[in-house]
Amino acid sequence: MVDAGHNPQPSADAALVVIGGLPATGKSTIARALAQHHKIPYVRIDTIEQSLIRSGIADVSGTAGYITGYALAAEQLRLGLSVVVECVNPVEATRNAWSATAQQNSARLLSVEVICSDPDEHRRRAEQRVVDIPDLVLPTWQEILDRDYEPWTTERLVLDTAIMNSESAVRRITARMFTE
Repeated sequence: MVDAGHNPQPSADAALVVIGGLPATGKSTIARALAQHHKIPYVRIDTIEQSLIRSGIADVSGTAGYITGYALAAEQLRLGLSVVVECVNPVEATRNAWSATAQQNSARLLSVEVICSDPDEHRRRAEQRVVDIPDLVLPTWQEILDRDYEPWTTERLVLDTAIMNSESAVRRITARMFTE
């Protein structure tokens, strides 16, 4: 029996691009633009978690959304497709799990951390953004500041949306996708 998370046929062309960072930094905008540009699947953990809530599952504050995301990304990688994942990716455990998902499916991993180095701009975005997932409650600025978010210890591409627009971010990610 073949492990459902492992692709016995390596697909060196497939890449798992995981775009993480605090809420309101521009992750979703960049991830959507990247997926559209390359016509590759886009997995958004907020969408998964909100769907689980709407289904009647009471508590998705744990790992259910991420575990579902790992499985959906693995399914695409097994097909030889690159995939873009967008999530906060706040702790080393989730970052390691994305790495394992790529490795188990013979895909390249590109981890991206999106930051907004201008706190006034970050706050403005947090307070003015529009909900694009039905019934999703966006975090307040204070909740963003108080959120558990571990420093990264692994290699990643850091994109600062205080000084870079989404088109530039997509170009930077694309360059890394095809040179590593």
